[in-house]
Amino acid sequence: MDYLRIKKNAEFSKLFKKGKRVFSPALSLIYYPSRQAEMGIALSKKHGKAVTRNRIKRLLREIYRKNHHLLGGNYSVILMPRPAEEYGYGELEKSMICCFDRVNRCESSKKV
Repeated sequence: MDYLRIKKNAEFSKLFKKGKRVFSPALSLIYYPSRQAEMGIALSKKHGKAVTRNRIKRLLREIYRKNHHLLGGNYSVILMPRPAEEYGYGELEKSMICCFDRVNRCESSKKV
């Protein structure tokens, strides 16, 4: 695992207050620059029962693990999927890559 997991409530609160947001059809992403890549997942009970929520979290962790190198730097990231009927690997992966591209575009325009 090349990234840390965000688990503490204080870390989530800090990101919700200070972080910037990007959106895609199936996913919202909050990010903030940090020393090391960190990722957390925020899901509510709107997404279904515990089995469904755990499946969504497993999918998101795996997709992030495979694609976090596409982010231009080290960021603390919170992933928030939007409520849907079904959650497929391909759809979530496309949405995450779309969010990563938007983060890279926003950050590269700041540096210029």
